Amino acid sequence: MHHLHIIFQIGIIFMLSVGEILKKQREKLSIELNQVEKQIKVRQKFLKAIEENNWNIFTSKVYVEGIINNYSKFLELDSRKTLAFFRRDYEKQEIIKFKSRVVSRYLTPETKKIVLTLLILVFLLFIGYFGYQLKLYFSPPKITILAPKVETFKKADRVKILGKTEKDAAITIFGERIYQNESGIFEFNFPLHKGKNELVIEVIGANGRKAIIKKDYFRRE
Repeated sequence: MHHLHIIFQIGIIFMLSVGEILKKQREKLSIELNQVEKQIKVRQKFLKAIEENNWNIFTSKVYVEGIINNYSKFLELDSRKTLAFFRRDYEKQEIIKFKSRVVSRYLTPETKKIVLTLLILVFLLFIGYFGYQLKLYFSPPKITILAPKVETFKKADRVKILGKTEKDAAITIFGERIYQNESGIFEFNFPLHKGKNELVIEVIGANGRKAIIKKDYFRRE
């Protein structure tokens, strides 16, 4: 066991990484990676990644530690010391980038198509919503006259106009500021004279856009 002690001493002196320690010991014992693979049931690509200190292909630190533990015992190294080297080099880092547990190669072609379709749908929905919001922003406010439903009145001095627009819009009728409720509904008593009477409603939306609606009402004697 004296040579093992020397390896760890050399590792400490030259600050070798855990991968370098394992590789040097394997080469010292003249063992090939395929032999290690058969003995500890770990694929060669993972063993090679360990020796090259390439942690990006692993899903977690726990998995790496498990391989290092078994690999060390197979090479007759003290696993506690090799794991200490691993933790020394990497546990102090704020972030260890391991490969995501879900990778594309584990997805079937059908699943990939579904995922791609969903991504496209989400993108289209986002574009549609964004376009709709832009349209609302640049469009003038809408004005709807709810009542009266008729345009001609007999011997009526005035008629109640009931309308609806945006709740944040500013309404003006013949220079008079009219206020709507929380639902955007407003009222205006429109005086009627004999013959044709033109109603003009001006509305300025919260976006500064202006809309004007004109409607004729008639009074018959």
